[in-house]
Amino acid sequence: MAAAQYLYLLIVFNLSLFLALAQEENQFIYHGFDNSKLQLGGLAKILPNGLLRLTNTSELESGYAFYPSPFKFNSSSSQTLSFSTTFVFAMVSKAVNFGGNGLAFFISPSMNFTGAVAGAYLGLFNLTNNGQPNNHILAVELDTVESPEFYDIDGNHVGIDVNSLISNQSATASYISNKEKGMKLWTPLKIPKPNGPLLSKHLDLSEVLLESMYVGLSAATGTRISDHYILGWSFNKSGPAQNLDISKLPPPPPIPPPEKTSEGLGRTITVLLVAIAVVLITVGGAVYIVRKKKYEEVYEVWEKEYGPHRLSYKNLYKATKGFKEKEVIGQGGFGQVYRGVLPSNVQIAVKRISHNSNEGMKQFVAEIGGTSIGL
Repeated sequence: MAAAQYLYLLIVFNLSLFLALAQEENQFIYHGFDNSKLQLGGLAKILPNGLLRLTNTSELESGYAFYPSPFKFNSSSSQTLSFSTTFVFAMVSKAVNFGGNGLAFFISPSMNFTGAVAGAYLGLFNLTNNGQPNNHILAVELDTVESPEFYDIDGNHVGIDVNSLISNQSATASYISNKEKGMKLWTPLKIPKPNGPLLSKHLDLSEVLLESMYVGLSAATGTRISDHYILGWSFNKSGPAQNLDISKLPPPPPIPPPEKTSEGLGRTITVLLVAIAVVLITVGGAVYIVRKKKYEEVYEVWEKEYGPHRLSYKNLYKATKGFKEKEVIGQGGFGQVYRGVLPSNVQIAVKRISHNSNEGMKQFVAEIGGTSIGL
């Protein structure tokens, strides 16, 4: 029953109640839920293939399915009433070892659970009414999250609850084999129920169950989530429930691909962000180096003699639009002359000489040596 894995369990439990035996026979059986008249609430939905889905993978949500008519639990005599229910369910969780919160079979005087809370409360109670005797609710919980506030024994247990999520009796979800001594976690679908029950508890429910009661199934998610499905369900108020024919059940829900846990996802995102940061730093550095090289200044030896009569190469580059051919206004013996416009809108002429041309450099130095300003 651990929500961490994909599973199907055949659950059968019998409770003997010290109540009067009603006169009428009351029972039902569903092999799938096509054309059923169940009363649904919350996230519950009947899928086209007949599966009853109580919850999807939404957080902090509940789903309910009720048999639409109440059963009569008449307490006018001291006769014993023995009822039983059988259902096949599936819990599907994408995250390994991380699902929740579970489901429950319950008997209630009402189908109205608008004040109930999802998560650990399984959609049955809330902080205010949990444990109140006027709830008149009997439930058997299949809980997949350990909730310390309810003294849960673990995160994989079955519990018998009376008006509260603090179970009167609980046990780790297991299967007792008829052929072997010991416990098995999963109940095989196609073999009869075991001789011995997983849980056995004597309860006087005469003050709990009222004359008119509804039977239902609930499921809830918290911050841990699972899809909760019901494949088939039978109930009998006055004797053993009818056996479900496994061959008549709708196809089980598909097994989803495993997802990484939030911790693993966190690691993945962290590593990815680090990788992106490294790439950005590398690219940014490359761009910076290219731009620096593009506008790199080359200081000539003659400048030490004549002083810093210069404009930055970057400004000259931008003024001449990158020394484009269409800005050429003349051709000298040792280089081209370009039209340029400074940021101050001052027009200039820029003579470009190859750094490796010794003759051109000498002529250029001779030209600017007799002027007050050189470019």
